[in-house]
Amino acid sequence: MMIFDDDFLQDLKHDPISGAIDVCESTFANMSNEQSWKQEEYDILMEAYLILDEMNKGKMFPVNFVMPSMLRSHSMSEKCSIIHQFLQNTLEMLSNLEREIKTEKDRLVIRSKMGVTFVYEFSKGDLIRVQTLINELRDFITSSEKLEADHQRRLLKRLEALQSELHKRISDLDRFWGLIGDAGVVLGKLGNDAKPIVDRIRELVEIVWNTQGHAEELPSGMKLPLIGQSHINKQGDI
Repeated sequence: MMIFDDDFLQDLKHDPISGAIDVCESTFANMSNEQSWKQEEYDILMEAYLILDEMNKGKMFPVNFVMPSMLRSHSMSEKCSIIHQFLQNTLEMLSNLEREIKTEKDRLVIRSKMGVTFVYEFSKGDLIRVQTLINELRDFITSSEKLEADHQRRLLKRLEALQSELHKRISDLDRFWGLIGDAGVVLGKLGNDAKPIVDRIRELVEIVWNTQGHAEELPSGMKLPLIGQSHINKQGDI
């Protein structure tokens, strides 16, 4: 007996935490007598287990949890008890996480209404340099004959999104930090030919690090861990 229909399963991706909570609660609501496990209870529990397992494998949650093992040697009753306990633990964990997320959203709403925002501010010179570096990166990526067309489009799309959000004062630096991963991928594909691209991404990241360090009141001149000049050798390796 399936208690979760296709529409429910398809909607899980829109709000995984709330959906997983519904899976746990609906499973418990459909249980008859957990003291005497029968095939019906086993089917219901196993359906919930498989749904949460697939959601976990698909990285649909902001946290990763270890799924309990189902061994062939386990009896049906033992499997029911294991899954039932897992669902109880999962329900408690995700309910706490949902409350934390709601609290943080409420905090942001209150902060916005009060006009209190935290922003990072580029100096005029850094802002001009960042624009220049992005334009140079676009030129190098477009002219590269070794990058596949799909990879070129992905990189150019990221740069376009980055440039569209670039202002003197900015509240989110996540797009800049994403360039670190891009540098590693390009380096792996192009080897030494990636050096012009990697060098400019490194300079961009260093500017962002200095901007964030200033906002977070870190000591002046503090180097970015793992992305310092010493980590890129003459062959362009990170």
